[in-house]
Amino acid sequence: MTNSLLETVSAYVDSCADPNGLAQTPIPGLTTIRTTAPSGLDYAISRPLACLVLQGRKHVTMGSRTFTFEAGDSLLITADVPTVSQIALASPEKPYLSLVLDLEPAVIADLAMQMDALPEIDGMAVHSSPTDREVEEAALRLMRLLDRPSSVPVLHQQLVREMHYWLLAGRHCAAIRRLGWPDGAARRIGKAVAALRSRFAETMAIDQLAEIAGMSASSFHKHFRNVTSLSPLQFQKQLRLIEARRMMLAGGMTASSAAFAVGYESVSQFNREYRRMFGLPPAQETEVARTKAGEAA
Repeated sequence: MTNSLLETVSAYVDSCADPNGLAQTPIPGLTTIRTTAPSGLDYAISRPLACLVLQGRKHVTMGSRTFTFEAGDSLLITADVPTVSQIALASPEKPYLSLVLDLEPAVIADLAMQMDALPEIDGMAVHSSPTDREVEEAALRLMRLLDRPSSVPVLHQQLVREMHYWLLAGRHCAAIRRLGWPDGAARRIGKAVAALRSRFAETMAIDQLAEIAGMSASSFHKHFRNVTSLSPLQFQKQLRLIEARRMMLAGGMTASSAAFAVGYESVSQFNREYRRMFGLPPAQETEVARTKAGEAA
């Protein structure tokens, strides 16, 4: 990773980051992140994105697989999947710095139609490997655009498109190509995932989800696990628990209120499954999380 991109992103977050180290740029879907200390575990449902790590180290777990990436690496997430992430290396002198770009399936589809000899589609939803030089150079041009705000509305779309092109042309092609296949398994599974996300408090049967995806029940179950590394039931459980945690942390809900709000009928079952996922009972885990957040602030 060249010093130019590192220095450009570092200067931007120094002037624009919020107290949490996030700086949303004027370019839609482009975000910079800075963290000055190792973090706790962050549970989230990640959307398709490309993350270029410029400094520090981060761990990301999806299902049973853990990926470690550091300066010079990029992480691609190509489906809406539950992830557990943690900043492993960061300090005030050398903070963790990264640049995140949301991936646009429509752009990928259009580019893939114009490109020859693309490799076979990769089924995994999370990938990590060294950042291609062309991707890095496109990212630098995108960041430098921010120094001239009047040029952003005119030029940002073609630079975002260029960055997608180099991702498709490089080592990450097989990972992101499937986002551009409207009738591909990943996009069909994405429809079911969207339904689960918007209706997480409901009980949705496999047949119902398979119908949304336009697949048979057996084919849906197989492709769902290939894409997310989880069964539909496991996915919904993690989604509910992550949303309940957010409700308790951000909304101040009690454990029992959050349990019923996300679709649990038994508070004791919610407590058991919450502890299994997060390591502590709901009330204790949220208190620890609030304390850590207060100390960081």
